[in-house]
Amino acid sequence: MSPYAHITGWGMAVPAKVLTNEDLEKMVDTNDEWIQSRTGIRERHIVNDEESTASLAKDAALNALRVANLNPTEVELIIVSTSSPEHIFPATACLVQDQIGASHAGAFDLLAACSGFIYALNMATQAIRSGSVKNALVIGAETLSRFVNWEDRNTCVLFGDGAGAFVLQSGDEPGGVLSAVMRSDGSGANLLTVPAGGSHLPTSSETILHKQHTIHMNGREVFRFATRVMAQATKEVIAAAQLQIEDIQLVIPHQANLRIIEAAMRGLDIPKDQCFINIERYGNTSTASIPIATCEAIQQGRLHSGDNTVFVGFGAGLTWGAALVRWSGPFLPYRHIYPASYRLWVAIRSKLLRMVRRIEGWIWGRNI
Repeated sequence: MSPYAHITGWGMAVPAKVLTNEDLEKMVDTNDEWIQSRTGIRERHIVNDEESTASLAKDAALNALRVANLNPTEVELIIVSTSSPEHIFPATACLVQDQIGASHAGAFDLLAACSGFIYALNMATQAIRSGSVKNALVIGAETLSRFVNWEDRNTCVLFGDGAGAFVLQSGDEPGGVLSAVMRSDGSGANLLTVPAGGSHLPTSSETILHKQHTIHMNGREVFRFATRVMAQATKEVIAAAQLQIEDIQLVIPHQANLRIIEAAMRGLDIPKDQCFINIERYGNTSTASIPIATCEAIQQGRLHSGDNTVFVGFGAGLTWGAALVRWSGPFLPYRHIYPASYRLWVAIRSKLLRMVRRIEGWIWGRNI
């Protein structure tokens, strides 16, 4: 019998800097009432010059490992879902692997925009169910503030920065991720995009002049698409787990827009108090929004062991998806795990590995 993939650890990290609607009023033609009435957002967290997607991902990962009572060296797979990676390559996941000292882990990035965390969660689940790994780390991390056109009031009010992470572990007890659906429709690719910076439109003075390295969105069309597919994906994932809507204790949606969430819940006939919403304080953190919301749901006593929970989201691509989870909690008994204390050793290890490669290069270079 295939093992189950249980979520045994969770963690989040957000920048200390907060950008409020009142702050935005000084930057662009907008106001607090307009933003809140259309999005439900009051404030969002924004990175400073020293912070990045990888640094937020690392902090969220260490927090999740602490909850799971798991050492970084026990992690076998790291997936970072992000639309704002450190580089085109190498993968941000590889930087996180090095920074947390996960010396036995494979690592890669996954790009499915705001749906990415659900995609990554499903990929890690399948790796565990196949038996190829026992412990996986799934991270959603974004610094979309660095891709925002701060002169475009339709998009700059929406996005914030942050990271969230889950630890998944193999277990024989039924539970964990019970079902997942992943869908896409590339015919809507132009509705939400960063046009330049890839191989189609490489960076040039013209692409910079026309702000083609920033987020472009057709808000009206995305709204229509999102309200339809969030309800659809929720129904599909519940049916795939052979459950009914009445069996669901909590829905944690992608926090993109309050009006989208409310419309989707009305379509499902799910009461608002059965849906966890925290968009007012974080804005749209893309792939980080679902794990951040999950961490806060646990902190507020809204999510308990044994609860059937639906994660559902949508994003550029167009992509959408959902996962149904029977919540577990930590497997291992409490033990003194201090993932952050690895920092000194991790830094030394990384420098030693670089030194070894230099020596290898010098030795092999002599024989060429």
